[in-house]
Amino acid sequence: MIVNNLKPPYYAVIFSTITEDNLEGYFETAQKMEVLAKLQKGYLGIESARNEIGITVSYWQTLEDIVAWKNNLEHTEARNLGRVKWYKQYQLRICKVEREYGFSK
Repeated sequence: MIVNNLKPPYYAVIFSTITEDNLEGYFETAQKMEVLAKLQKGYLGIESARNEIGITVSYWQTLEDIVAWKNNLEHTEARNLGRVKWYKQYQLRICKVEREYGFSK
């Protein structure tokens, strides 16, 4: 689902990944992190897609909200598992969204 009810300015965290072949526990952990993120202060929404490269974009009100999510203990544990077990490579980018527009039929 595309998140389309946001009002700039806000922040986008873009998480791009290439995974290992063995993803045991990965999808369950990703689902748990999505549920947990929704409970965090400043959370606005999430979009995700996966083919050869996985891209997840989460939206936040402030940079402080992003830092608080990064420092969440369960999220930290999941990130550590990702580095050890599931990711060959990842890149994280944080962007300030100042303008947006879209189309929907």
